[in-house]
Amino acid sequence: MSGRMCLVEEYELIERSRRGDVDCFNQLVERHQREVYNLSLRMLGNAQAAEDATQDAFISAFKGIGKFRGGSFRAWLFRIAANACHDQLRSLRRRPTTSLDALPLELELDRRSLSPEEYAMSQELGAEIRRALSVLPADQRLAVILRDILGFDYDEIARATGSSLGTVKSRLSRGRARLRHHLEQYRELFP
Repeated sequence: MSGRMCLVEEYELIERSRRGDVDCFNQLVERHQREVYNLSLRMLGNAQAAEDATQDAFISAFKGIGKFRGGSFRAWLFRIAANACHDQLRSLRRRPTTSLDALPLELELDRRSLSPEEYAMSQELGAEIRRALSVLPADQRLAVILRDILGFDYDEIARATGSSLGTVKSRLSRGRARLRHHLEQYRELFP
């Protein structure tokens, strides 16, 4: 029941936001801010650029909420965020900064339950995954992040990226293959 209540509540927040209620829109921001920022950080590999993209995405969403026609608000918002990331990527290419190596890969590891060697290996594996993600083309990186890290389903990814379902599956397949190829040389790091 609480899941249904959340959806009804989100629908109400969207409707009120469409009528100009900034407080309701701020509640939507609070619900989705972390995921949008995590997507941006993984896409851009730079905390400042991710903050800028996240802010740009929410400003664009607020300005465009009247154009939201129903369906998945999350997918609609992530499409805006993906576009903001692409804008930031173009900007970063003109002035490169930090690489994805600085990204925290949210591996939920309890350091106390791991031996020092296991912990060191998990950190090294995280670094290699970040490096592998950083060399993927942006469209493949976005698809992999949305599916494998943020848990979007294929339809949500298609809506969020403005792509067909076949294109999403293709990007995921190619992105995962490239990741596998990159990570094969680090098999000893896998548990």
